[in-house]
Amino acid sequence: MIDYLIIGGGIAGLSVAAELARAGTSVCLLEAETALGYHASGRSAAMFLASYGNATVRALNAASAETHEAADVLSKRGFLMVADAEREAQFELEHAEFGAEAISPEDAAHVWPILDTAYCTRAAWLEAAYDLDTDRLLQHYTRSARHLGAEIRTGHPVTGIRKLDTGWQVSTPGDVVEARRLVNAAGAWADTVARMAGIAPIGIRALRRSMAKLPAPDGLDTRSWPFVIEVAEDWYGKPDGGAWLVSPGDEDLVEPQDAWADDMVIAEGLARYQPFATVEVTRVETTWAGLRSFASDRSLVLGPDPAMPDFLWCAGQGGYGFQTAPAAARLLADLATGRPPELAPDLIATLRPDRLRR
Repeated sequence: MIDYLIIGGGIAGLSVAAELARAGTSVCLLEAETALGYHASGRSAAMFLASYGNATVRALNAASAETHEAADVLSKRGFLMVADAEREAQFELEHAEFGAEAISPEDAAHVWPILDTAYCTRAAWLEAAYDLDTDRLLQHYTRSARHLGAEIRTGHPVTGIRKLDTGWQVSTPGDVVEARRLVNAAGAWADTVARMAGIAPIGIRALRRSMAKLPAPDGLDTRSWPFVIEVAEDWYGKPDGGAWLVSPGDEDLVEPQDAWADDMVIAEGLARYQPFATVEVTRVETTWAGLRSFASDRSLVLGPDPAMPDFLWCAGQGGYGFQTAPAAARLLADLATGRPPELAPDLIATLRPDRLRR
């Protein structure tokens, strides 16, 4: 019998596998798909913005920054917020929350050359925004976990979970694994896994986020363009391999699934984007979607279930999974193995699963 069985092979499960293996425990990770990072982790906007998220998420971002730098997964991008005349009051609130400095639309057009300064009335700039190399971080944790002795099995969907006196028995097609403790890192399927284990769900909601890949506007070189977001996240855009990505910023509630982009949602998002850009959108190269899984308070859920302490939650990453992974994984390993956590007690309290069942 192994010490820990992790269900889920995205950035959450892989980072936890590495941290638990580093603590000297035996670890096995099961991923239903044949590839790691297939769902939300493979469809991320891939940014590190320390001021993104609520206060709990921002604290985890800050605690993760050193690891991201050491893993060499960050590169400077810059962050530009824009607003039209109808959103100026909201702009005043949101740009300050992000720590972005108000600039003129004309100055904003220097960093984003296709900005329509006749339509955009307010803009703000934040230098400290970075691309996050998600593939590299996934590989970093996968290599670390395997080097430290963790076993990673892809193509192993969980078909059954049974409680034993000594821990858990998890079935997959043609295989059975027994472990003293179970880690639920199943993303949008976290509540599904909990129900299979006889654990009360905590209300994880799967919200679809879509993306459209456009040709480089007017054939311009987009490589130095910033991450651009409309106030209230009604759309955002960023460079990608010489092309230009635009997301509608959608959060449509769906059942856990292999997500796909809805053409109408994409069209509505591009319609919100278009007035800010001087170059007309005439073609979409491809579209895709992923699921962002949130708890009701939009903070992560980390730690043992109050009703069953050998069942540990690592869920609710939302759109912050890569940003927060290093600190979240260390905390879960601390809580699981009894090490003194590095994070403050009041922060840990905002992440506990039992906060959602009071």
